[in-house]
Amino acid sequence: MTGTDRPLLFLDVDGPLIPFGAPPPGGYPTFRSPYGSGAVPGGNPLVARVDPALGPRLLGLPCEPVWATTWLEDANECLAPWLGLPQLPVLPWPLAEDDEARDDAAGGVHWKTRTLVAWAAGRPFVWVDDEIGEADRRWVAAHSPARALLHRVDPRYGLTEADFTAPEAWLLRTG
Repeated sequence: MTGTDRPLLFLDVDGPLIPFGAPPPGGYPTFRSPYGSGAVPGGNPLVARVDPALGPRLLGLPCEPVWATTWLEDANECLAPWLGLPQLPVLPWPLAEDDEARDDAAGGVHWKTRTLVAWAAGRPFVWVDDEIGEADRRWVAAHSPARALLHRVDPRYGLTEADFTAPEAWLLRTG
């Protein structure tokens, strides 16, 4: 498969990569990047909560990763070097005052959902986020011309090995 027909992996940052919410006993683990001097890229202290081992794990998936986060280009500047990832495409988000965004909020569909489906342009995709709900699953099932897997991550823990199981199996069947 070429890069243009591989399934997409839409990846959120806050929640899946950076755990937040009620911290586990003893607090959140922090990490030092094996890819640099130990300094946090971009000076954002939350980056130290991101396990650098997730980078090779993400790169090992049979898909094309795409940042689907409000971090926008900061994800490439801060997180990509920390994780040992190349510069990834970044989804542009609609303005909050868009009529569709208001409609989605009123109907329970996440404000990212329409943009993800439109950006995928008929390619299969996995969406990894901590804010996915049943309304998003229904909307994607009704509007995406391609197969999609919406995988919700528990934001208290971020991506765990168990969070790779379903997406990886789905990607292997889809690809």
